[in-house]
Amino acid sequence: MKPLIAISCTTNCAGLSDQPARMIENPIAYSNAIAAAGGVPILTPECCVGEYAEMCDALLLSGGHDVDPTWYGEDVLNDTVHIDLSRDAYEIELTKAFLRKGKPILAICRGFQLLNVLLGGDLYQDVLAQMGFVHMNRDIRHPFYAEEGSVLERLYGEVFRVNSTHHQAIRRLGKGLKATGHSVEGIIESYESENPSQLIWGTQFHPERLTGAQWDDRTPDFGSYFSAFIEAVSRASGE
Repeated sequence: MKPLIAISCTTNCAGLSDQPARMIENPIAYSNAIAAAGGVPILTPECCVGEYAEMCDALLLSGGHDVDPTWYGEDVLNDTVHIDLSRDAYEIELTKAFLRKGKPILAICRGFQLLNVLLGGDLYQDVLAQMGFVHMNRDIRHPFYAEEGSVLERLYGEVFRVNSTHHQAIRRLGKGLKATGHSVEGIIESYESENPSQLIWGTQFHPERLTGAQWDDRTPDFGSYFSAFIEAVSRASGE
């Protein structure tokens, strides 16, 4: 059987009594990348934490709105910070459930930040205001510097280009994570688990937008990154 990959979803941030009905949605690029790599994508509306962690072989934490800074002991910095309290609460419990079971996790952009916060790290809330760098532009393809021996270095070499659509970034790395790639400014752009028995891969950039129909020749085709993850999940689950 193909591995089942739970994918966290974004929302319309509604749900209060004076707002429209809360909607769950997910960019199709995540599902397409998982399916093309040999997995079966399973979208996760905000319910059934235990059931998803039991039946699925791995979790993909997707992009979206900012992580509430109260999770790492700060107030909201400015009006660029947009949060979804319900999504945060659900995904933190979902991620904890997969961690407890030792199941693989692939974290992307917001998911990369959320997992870091859950493991005790924190974030720059606004890269431009706090660091002076612009990383929130869909047209940017900036150099990525991979650490020797990392999964990304093995797949694509020491230096290659990636996209950049984030206005927050990791400041202090969470417990049990090791940085495996940086931007030229030193922003952490990828990590892996320090524990070889826990498969965790994370990227600040969006590899799902750099494969399939959205890929162009300014970057590597990251379809092989998803294939490597699905192969690793299959090994971890004994399939």
